[in-house]
Amino acid sequence: MKSEPLSYLCSDNIGPWEIYLAQVDRVTPYLGKLAFWVEDLKRPKRILVVDVPIQMDDGSVAHFEGYRVHHNTFRGPAKGGIRYHQDVTLSEVMALSAWMTIKNAAVGLPYGGGKGGIRVDPRKLSPGEIERLTRRYTSEIGIIIGPDKDIPAPDMGTGAREMAWMMDTYSMNVGRTAPGVVTGKPISVGGSLGRQDATGRGVFVTAAAAAEKIGLPVEGSRVVVQGFGNVGNAAARIFHDHGAKIVAVSDVTGAVRNDAGIDPYDLTQYVRQMGGVKGYPKAEAIPAADLLTTPCEFLVPAALEKQITEANAWKVQCKIIAEGANGPTTPAADDIFNERGILVIPDVIANAGGVTVSYFEWVQDFNSFFWTEDEINAKLERLMRQSFEAVWQVAQDKKVSLRTAAYIVAATRVLEARSLLGLYP
Repeated sequence: MKSEPLSYLCSDNIGPWEIYLAQVDRVTPYLGKLAFWVEDLKRPKRILVVDVPIQMDDGSVAHFEGYRVHHNTFRGPAKGGIRYHQDVTLSEVMALSAWMTIKNAAVGLPYGGGKGGIRVDPRKLSPGEIERLTRRYTSEIGIIIGPDKDIPAPDMGTGAREMAWMMDTYSMNVGRTAPGVVTGKPISVGGSLGRQDATGRGVFVTAAAAAEKIGLPVEGSRVVVQGFGNVGNAAARIFHDHGAKIVAVSDVTGAVRNDAGIDPYDLTQYVRQMGGVKGYPKAEAIPAADLLTTPCEFLVPAALEKQITEANAWKVQCKIIAEGANGPTTPAADDIFNERGILVIPDVIANAGGVTVSYFEWVQDFNSFFWTEDEINAKLERLMRQSFEAVWQVAQDKKVSLRTAAYIVAATRVLEARSLLGLYP
């Protein structure tokens, strides 16, 4: 019997979640008997919507809406980041939590999927206001997070600083130091070496593995990066270190291009001083919309969801797309890339490096024993390559895209767990 659709999804609150549902529908025919349980992938386990009131620096009180969603916990505690952004919606957080379920299962991590966010523009808040926002939000969602229940991490608009505040707030509320409640923390309070660049490193590792499959050398290749935040910055630097040429970069301030190559280290210094890539003197300004269609071998969308759509997919000029962001490509664009022979490494594999090293951090916190950065990076590359190889093999065997193959691998693992656990009561 087919279940009724979720009643709280209205026309104003769809988008990313619909993309995820379309992706699940595409994989369902490949699940065999496990398709009996597929509705579990289409429904979040738990949604918490919270009011986050804080006192502003001027003495007034402002209210912000926050979310924490547990999509699935069959394979372990929920795991996923906290996003501070002015456009955060419930639909987005639901989709991000679901993509975390798929991502964690695709790379074999013992986690389910979770995600959180606050609808706020952190650039408009002072450091003190952000700290009060973070601590109040942590207190509000404290009823569903914990080292063995739900482990938040940084995402867009948050970082190690916010994770330290979350850890401290949770620890104060439970009466003990609990470093395992969050990952992506500063090293001095239980963070892991290698975590800062982990997501971007994973993007490079999977892109290089895909390039090997099609005989494309990384050295000398052209790379375009949309989004020069933590993920895009790290990916650009690591591509550059392996002999690739960064020809175009964008962030929220603008886009720049130099066909002779942009030094990402030099650009990083400029961004730190000026607040964005706009005006970078060693490259020419281009319209942001033109960045995704700049000729290259590797395109790394590392910004927001739904950046590559049916409207611009026909104009993309690359050989490999390595999704640093979550959900940057719509299903319609996927179909276009399949038709054009452009290889898409889906987000659930390409950007899984961050949650992989978050898992390493969580394990290290529980054991109070920490690995070197070289050990972390070696473990990360080995796991990412193994995961990519498994997905590649499924794609070849079933003659499907890498995204569908990743969903086959992940959904099979999640629904096998579901089948074995059964229903309670």
